[in-house]
Amino acid sequence: MNIIIATYKEYDIKNLDNLKTIFPYFNFYLINDKNKLTLTYIKNIKPKYIFFPHWSYYIPKEIYENYECIVFHLGDLPFGRGGSPLQNLIIRGIYKSKISALKVCDVLDGGDIYLKYNISFKYFSAQKIYEKISRIIFTKLIPQILTLDVKPYKQKGKVLVFKRRKPNQSNIKTINNINIRKIYDFIRMLDAKDYPTAFLEYENIKIYFKNAKFKNNIIQAKVEIYEK
Repeated sequence: MNIIIATYKEYDIKNLDNLKTIFPYFNFYLINDKNKLTLTYIKNIKPKYIFFPHWSYYIPKEIYENYECIVFHLGDLPFGRGGSPLQNLIIRGIYKSKISALKVCDVLDGGDIYLKYNISFKYFSAQKIYEKISRIIFTKLIPQILTLDVKPYKQKGKVLVFKRRKPNQSNIKTINNINIRKIYDFIRMLDAKDYPTAFLEYENIKIYFKNAKFKNNIIQAKVEIYEK
């Protein structure tokens, strides 16, 4: 059986190596360049599944209509469709949710559900949480889909769509009803590679916050100060 994994995240690629060890009788192909996600390339592989962990690029209709394409999304769908799901959950004070494995379709995060898996994220940085999500995808969700006869089902419930966050929303001053816990959550939810870091501005000075620790109602964090 041929399987395609489409991802450009280092932690996904590392976990893919472990998946290959668990399933040596499957042929795994990695697509880590969006320009390779073409019908011509995929036709040559003839995959049973195409999995998209942490994939934020457009998936062509001609691909998901001809192959079984499965994307993974943080959220108990249909609650929390859309962009920046981790940040949108944490900023609402939600620390428990599910990772949904769903079929790709023409509605963003609106496809049929294969599986859901519980996850909590009350502490730790976004980077560590993303790595945790990756481990769950590669050790729990993908193996179950590959070995069990999982039938996808329609999403049920009220739809809530999250908006993708913008860089200017990383300003700590945007926090509503601010308190110590909210500041900690704000710093850590933005603390990931290639993500707009939490910051404060004062005249010509910009202050960035990372590596937040929260204990005894006190935040300790790494601070970087730059002159604009």
